[in-house]
Amino acid sequence: MLSPSRAGLRWGLLGVAAFSFTVPFTRVAVDAGGMSPLFIGSARAVIAALLAAAALEITKQRLPRGDQWARLAVVAAGVVIGFPVLTSFALTTAPASHGAVVIALLPAATAVMAVLRGHERPPMSFWIMAAVGAIAAVAFATLQGGGLSGAHWSDLLLFGAVVAAAIGYAEGGLLARELGAWQTVSWALVLSAPLMIVLTGISMAQQPPTGTPTEWAAFAYLAMVSMFLGFFAWYRGLAIGPMAQVSQVQLVQPVMSICWAALFLHEQLTWPTVLGGVAVIACAGIAVRARLGHTGVSAAPRLVRLRTWGTR
Repeated sequence: MLSPSRAGLRWGLLGVAAFSFTVPFTRVAVDAGGMSPLFIGSARAVIAALLAAAALEITKQRLPRGDQWARLAVVAAGVVIGFPVLTSFALTTAPASHGAVVIALLPAATAVMAVLRGHERPPMSFWIMAAVGAIAAVAFATLQGGGLSGAHWSDLLLFGAVVAAAIGYAEGGLLARELGAWQTVSWALVLSAPLMIVLTGISMAQQPPTGTPTEWAAFAYLAMVSMFLGFFAWYRGLAIGPMAQVSQVQLVQPVMSICWAALFLHEQLTWPTVLGGVAVIACAGIAVRARLGHTGVSAAPRLVRLRTWGTR
């Protein structure tokens, strides 16, 4: 019988492993140009929304109430719309390993948004390391792109994706205390479905999607796992907890993404990529630990007890 902490860490690691394929598989889907970035970013959300609607109906979940809909809109804007669409466009030109290093800022960015949203007062070391991590990511992106003289739209899109996801994760974490973990993601998918259906229709009218079986398989993974099923394992791990410890597992995601990019896309692991990844991950890890240390792991049992499967 696994202890709660070990079981939580294993579920959390399973979720992170599922998400680690998102960047390289997005690169696979957009690489040949048969599927537009807008189609990949929007159509995968439509498919995930269908799965979410079925899950909500089967388990007879209660409708959100009042301002919960507005907060769900924030989650949807960040996690369902912002991150997938921005990364899809960015990875049309940026290598997957490069994208993984920039996205390594996400744990620290999420911690910053959680601090601001929760009105916490973390120690100065948290803000210092969060700032150093951001500087390291910008420096890496600049050096990899050939200097400050060029217009690196892919990097701007990746940084935008990090901000969008951080806002969505922070608000979603708070909302999950009221609606439940996977339920929050599912309602966000359903809420954003009308817009994503319109965007999917526009993308298909502009460019009918085509692709090889491999590219369609990558797209199917993005829709069913990255946008939906991966959250089941991730939030299950957070539910078992301790949440403060399980959340740190996310720091291994960029390392795994870089490895998948080398394995599946045959991208060369250069020293700048490796060193840049280590620097960003180290800064993010120290920032998150500084925040957790200030909050105190002993407070974990009093944190949100996320709901799993069940009816309202």
